[in-house]
Amino acid sequence: MTDYVLQAEDVAIHYGGVKAVDGVSFTIQPGETLGLVGESGCGKSTVGRALLRLYEPTAGRVVIEGDDIATLTPEALRLKRPSMQMVFQ
Repeated sequence: MTDYVLQAEDVAIHYGGVKAVDGVSFTIQPGETLGLVGESGCGKSTVGRALLRLYEPTAGRVVIEGDDIATLTPEALRLKRPSMQMVFQ
């Protein structure tokens, strides 16, 4: 087991020539809460969707509870999804 719940390393989402998200990195330890704050249209929801693998990142790596979500099979991802959540405010 890892010492973090979630680790994002240089996550990027690009649409053609548009860099919607570029190089986002952070780690969430057990018991911590992360709030992602910014202006409308700055990429908050896009980051969240990439972390949940609802969007495929153009670059970077997302590890949730020790599992690199990019390498999970569709079945393994389906089983993991109930423990993953984004909360919109």
